[in-house]
Amino acid sequence: MSRPISIIRSLDWFTIALYLVLVILGLAAIYGAVYNFEDTALWDFSKRYGKQLVWIGLSFVIATVLLMLDSRIYSSFAYFIYGASVFLLIVTVVFAPEIKGSRSWLVLGPVNIQPAEFAKAATCLAVAKFMSSYGFKMTNIKDILRLCAIIFLPVALIFLQDEAGLATVYFVLLLVLYREGMPGIILFLVFCVVVFCIVAIKFGDVAIIPAYPNEAFGLLLVMIMSMAVQLVFLQVYPKDFLTARNLLIGTLVIFGIVSALYFLFHIPVRFTLVGYLTIALSIVYLLVTGFLRRKWAYVGIASFLIGSLALANVTEYVFDNMLRPHQQNRIKATFGMIDDAKGVEYNVKQSVIAIGSGGFSGKGFLNGTQTKLKYVPEHDTDFIFCTVGEEHGFIGTMTVLALFLILLLRLLYLAERQRSPFSRIYGYCVVAILFYHFAINIGMVIGLTPVIGIPLPFFSYGGSSLWGFTILLFIFLRLDASRKEYLKT
Repeated sequence: MSRPISIIRSLDWFTIALYLVLVILGLAAIYGAVYNFEDTALWDFSKRYGKQLVWIGLSFVIATVLLMLDSRIYSSFAYFIYGASVFLLIVTVVFAPEIKGSRSWLVLGPVNIQPAEFAKAATCLAVAKFMSSYGFKMTNIKDILRLCAIIFLPVALIFLQDEAGLATVYFVLLLVLYREGMPGIILFLVFCVVVFCIVAIKFGDVAIIPAYPNEAFGLLLVMIMSMAVQLVFLQVYPKDFLTARNLLIGTLVIFGIVSALYFLFHIPVRFTLVGYLTIALSIVYLLVTGFLRRKWAYVGIASFLIGSLALANVTEYVFDNMLRPHQQNRIKATFGMIDDAKGVEYNVKQSVIAIGSGGFSGKGFLNGTQTKLKYVPEHDTDFIFCTVGEEHGFIGTMTVLALFLILLLRLLYLAERQRSPFSRIYGYCVVAILFYHFAINIGMVIGLTPVIGIPLPFFSYGGSSLWGFTILLFIFLRLDASRKEYLKT
């Protein structure tokens, strides 16, 4: 075995510098959000900025320990770390007290720990270990099912803790599977599932057009989307474009007749029923044509449409019966289904006002009024970005966005240069999770995505969050530092 390569020289100090800058800016944002003129000491540990200073100090210790460990430990003990993480999640489900509507915090004396934050790194290690193991193939259905079990077991346990937002983070790992050879059609189907779920929630609870004028648009969207999907699938058989044309023409004719009945003859029509009937006729047409011509792709398309209808109904059931009222209202507010500026939309409305009031250059550090007067709830945790926008304006927000973009691009570069499959896969997992947190948090602060309790990495107040992201990142930096050792062993 070759001489050990110096870890100090091999570390990617540019990424470490970005991490330090983001952490320091996050501390400044928390200080600005919580600051008052009576208590100004940064080391006041009764305040959140003082506590965050402690979390930052401990995160530096954690990072140092992770960099000092032998990189082979992460691969050798990946399943053990994952098992320990799952055990903690189970303990949390059973014993955790209810805090802010969820049972996701373990109370250890004066400190509250959220195991779900640490489970992300553990799951990434297990995914990387399994996918880099000998004999693994993305085309083997058994391997895919086992991989899905590794990813979605934490999802189920976190969902049982009433932390639906954190549970959604793991779905972004599907992008990593696509990078490692998962057929593109699976990612396409996942995209369709997301779109259909949104459409089902947005337009599912509808009746007659006079009472629900958006139903016509919803139905048209669903039908055109279904036909577009069929056209994509039928590209496999270019000579059978006639079949796709017939389906599309048939759908438009039915929609035209129904529209004429309502708009010309003022006959109330249940557009939802017509939509089901149209898709049902398309399914029958595809099945009959597929069996007669022995074109099994047609049968697959028909199955896709059947699954789409089933998914729409399942989505409505889950939305109405499994999500809590406040979760339903947050999603409805994002999709414009309700207007409740003083209720469920209050956080987002005030956040947008705070960011907008910052203008181009902001009101100045410690001079934010919306956040100081606590018009924005959670302005030092999930909505910390609005503090940046109010105090530092467009310049500050774009600086933060640019720093995150540079970090993500740098991590993509590091992941791509790995010589070990385990390190490469883990690196892409890190990028995917950081990107999801960054995109969803910024989206919910400015009202583009539902408010689901996703912290902004390195900025939001909280020890568990900061430690979780630190562990996630510095394990990868340690793996990257030893990439040359993998080549020489």
